Amino acid sequence: MIGKLTGTLAERNPPQVVVDCNGVGYEVDVPMSTFYNLPNLGAKVSLLTHFVVREDAQILYGFGTAEERAAFRQLIKITGVGPRTALGLLSGMSVGELSQAITTQELGRLVKIPGIGKKTAERLLLELKGKLGADIGLPAHAASDAQADILQALIALGYSDKEAALALKALPKDATVSEGIKMALKSLAK
Repeated sequence: MIGKLTGTLAERNPPQVVVDCNGVGYEVDVPMSTFYNLPNLGAKVSLLTHFVVREDAQILYGFGTAEERAAFRQLIKITGVGPRTALGLLSGMSVGELSQAITTQELGRLVKIPGIGKKTAERLLLELKGKLGADIGLPAHAASDAQADILQALIALGYSDKEAALALKALPKDATVSEGIKMALKSLAK
């Protein structure tokens, strides 16, 4: 219903802010990653929003980027993960870090976030695999085209996302595609 707010930043009380839109102040809950990137009070601000209507409340959640909002929407679809838990997850790690943790199935990284227990973390790993982010399957450090090509080649050869990502971590950053595939296959064969 409300997809975006643009106005003046009137209040900052973590994790909530008030955005004044022509005399109407909207209370918006934001993850800490968005909160830290907000301008000073009185400055113009624009937030992408997600509107939640419950029996007892109507709550606006705000995000600085479309990726954060998309990740939030994926998270709240999971059984046992409500908006507060999703906000906590996005406050504890960036969308890129979350995508990488899901891709490499790193349970330990998720459990470190306050409010995320082992069962919830396992559910997140299972249900978000292949769904979070446009570049899911690519670790955050797969910055070069060569590294992305190496990763895709390993996956095409039948290795899991996790195995391919771990093999890619061991490679030098400047490896060419053919050298990288050879070195990755050698490390995977051990």
